[in-house]
Amino acid sequence: MIERGKISSIQMAIMMNPAILATVLMLVPAITAKHAKQDLWLSPIWASVTGFIVVYIAYRLHKLYPKDTLIQFSEQILGKIIGKIIAACYLLYYLHLTGIIIREYGEFVSGTFLHLTPMVVVLGSMVAVSAFAVYGGLEVIGRCSEIIVPVVLLLYLTIFILLFKDLDINHMFPILENGLKPSLLGSVVPQSWFSEYIVISFFLPYLTDQEKGLKWGMLSVLSVMFIMVITNFMTLLLLGKLNSVVTYPVMIAARYISIAEFFEHLEAVVMAIWVAGAFVKITVFYYALVLGMAQWLKLSDFRPLVLPTGLLLILMGKWSAASLQELAHFLSLTAPFYLLTFQVCLPVIMLFIALVKNRLNQKKGKTAG
Repeated sequence: MIERGKISSIQMAIMMNPAILATVLMLVPAITAKHAKQDLWLSPIWASVTGFIVVYIAYRLHKLYPKDTLIQFSEQILGKIIGKIIAACYLLYYLHLTGIIIREYGEFVSGTFLHLTPMVVVLGSMVAVSAFAVYGGLEVIGRCSEIIVPVVLLLYLTIFILLFKDLDINHMFPILENGLKPSLLGSVVPQSWFSEYIVISFFLPYLTDQEKGLKWGMLSVLSVMFIMVITNFMTLLLLGKLNSVVTYPVMIAARYISIAEFFEHLEAVVMAIWVAGAFVKITVFYYALVLGMAQWLKLSDFRPLVLPTGLLLILMGKWSAASLQELAHFLSLTAPFYLLTFQVCLPVIMLFIALVKNRLNQKKGKTAG
């Protein structure tokens, strides 16, 4: 194995929490509100079904190929040539996806706080920090997540507690005014984020307790769904119809906090939450990309690829969109089909082929016996 480190299934679940939430909490409430309106709090519930399905698919593929990642078992399932091509497509996909994640981080930091700082500096600094964690391996990433994620979640929930006095319950009525259709349409974009759980196929072979991988994967999806519902609910009760107009509803919500004219202007807390969560998310996908590249090239170590891949990611982040408006347009229209193709459709096809091949091999074994 290229990766000699091990993590527990709980660590994997903790890692995956910000790997999904870090970007979804800032941008997606506004995108969801355009379709779901006052029912946007329901959309994550429907979207989470995709997350549960993807975790189950990843775990079933892992049970069939317990020592292999997505890049490795693609070749075993689809054959040497086709499998190699599909694996290469996945690597290009993860290069592009990680670049988009980095650009989302850069747009938020540059647009909200560091207006005069060149984008490449913002992107490069985060990639450099993530590169150190990736170079340290899976155990380092798991331990970093264990330290960062509880603090981030505590700060995030604190913001919502401080907002309680400003919430207006009337903003959520009438519930299901136009039936389920608006909330189902609003769930399309969050589904693409939930489908990112397929990345656990890069971590399942390295769990110390692999038999608990499915359980903690499902619990991770449940926790992400719960936090997304709370986020959408709070921004709806605070902003009402304005939720679909603003770009970063959670940032606007933080600016509402004012207690005794002393405890206010908590934008820095949101900034800390965003940076810490984005660090974990970028590191997770950066690691999956580097590990996959090393496995595709049949290398004995992935660490020599960390630096050159980091430089590629900075370029991809810079090239992925011309502006925040173009990025938001891509995420709301094109991304759901793009992400769901690679993270749901292809894995489903591979699982189906793998099960058929496994069934045929069992029949051959019985016949031979």
